[in-house]
Amino acid sequence: MPLFAASACRRVPARTQAMLATALATLPSPAIPAPQVELSAQPIAQGLEHPWALAFLPDGRYLVTERPGRMRVVERDGRLGRPIEGLPAVGAAGQGGLLDLVLDSDFAHSRMLYFCFSEPGRGADAGKNSTALASARLSADASRLEQVKIVFSQRPKYASNLHFGCRIVERKVKGQSDGSLFLTLGERFSHKEQAQDLQSHLGKIVRINKDGSVPGDNPFAGRSDALPEIWSYGHRNSQGAALDAEGTLWMHEHGPQGGDEVNRPEPGRNYGWPVITYGENYGGGKIGDGITQKAGMEQPLHYWVPSIAPSGMAFVTSERYGAQWKGSLIVGALKAQRLERLTVEGGRITGTEPVLPRLGRRVRDVRQGPDGWLYVLTDEASGQLLRIVRTP
Repeated sequence: MPLFAASACRRVPARTQAMLATALATLPSPAIPAPQVELSAQPIAQGLEHPWALAFLPDGRYLVTERPGRMRVVERDGRLGRPIEGLPAVGAAGQGGLLDLVLDSDFAHSRMLYFCFSEPGRGADAGKNSTALASARLSADASRLEQVKIVFSQRPKYASNLHFGCRIVERKVKGQSDGSLFLTLGERFSHKEQAQDLQSHLGKIVRINKDGSVPGDNPFAGRSDALPEIWSYGHRNSQGAALDAEGTLWMHEHGPQGGDEVNRPEPGRNYGWPVITYGENYGGGKIGDGITQKAGMEQPLHYWVPSIAPSGMAFVTSERYGAQWKGSLIVGALKAQRLERLTVEGGRITGTEPVLPRLGRRVRDVRQGPDGWLYVLTDEASGQLLRIVRTP
């Protein structure tokens, strides 16, 4: 849409128009519609209670978490298996519960996997909770978890059922695992100022080794004024993270009312929350000083106003959707109830396109399967596993 109607432009001095055009050029690029690809959503399974994360087993079955605290196998024909035994205690309330899940890159041999969840506190922390990350081995018959170990627990714990974050990504260098994991951590909503505190895990991305130890090349390792697990900070509540083809970590995070962001978190960088944001308080009103930029704080690669409430994300690496989709970043939307395709060139977001705009379901997770198709989980009391296919 033009900045002014033609009749209005005639009344604006040329110098003023030039100044406005320069200012407009500094703003993020508007959405650039890409060629449409006709898609349909094929139901694979239904009856999942608020499913949160999806993984693909080597035998073609699916492994799914449900927020109330269940992990189960979904058969290839869509039948739901019995809940897997051996999970630790899960604090399932509000946004908390059993959340993300990823298989180890060597799962075919080791049967190791990683999952994160809202961990109830004990002792002095009774009645409180925080995000925790565990490793486990899936038994040969996929009926139980073995060798369960909590490898990371977010500090401090608070009595809150909001903003757990909780997406896991195995880090890879030149296509090979370097033995470490990224974990996104929310700022628990009522403690947003701690996103700027390097002695708190709230509002951070952390990186740990698979055994829970801290990589020696983490940006704050060895410093007495910062927690060594921290990779980046100033985040709000990230429920989507993925590696691109070069192995670079990308993530998105919920804004408040507007201001959802896509970022490419680099070690030691500050992504601004809650000091800078393109959103506002729920019901209106500025957050903090109401600013969007500040020296020493990173700008998002893309942001949404109004909010789409992003959750889940994946890069398209297959040819299933045609050449124009390869390399695209696909984001699920809870509030907008659709998918969003972001085109990426040279590490920049160059355009966006709504996908399946009439899906009408809250999208919680998005993954590309071994067959090259995208798969989606819908966040509902009777949620579905969907395969997104190209319409012939």
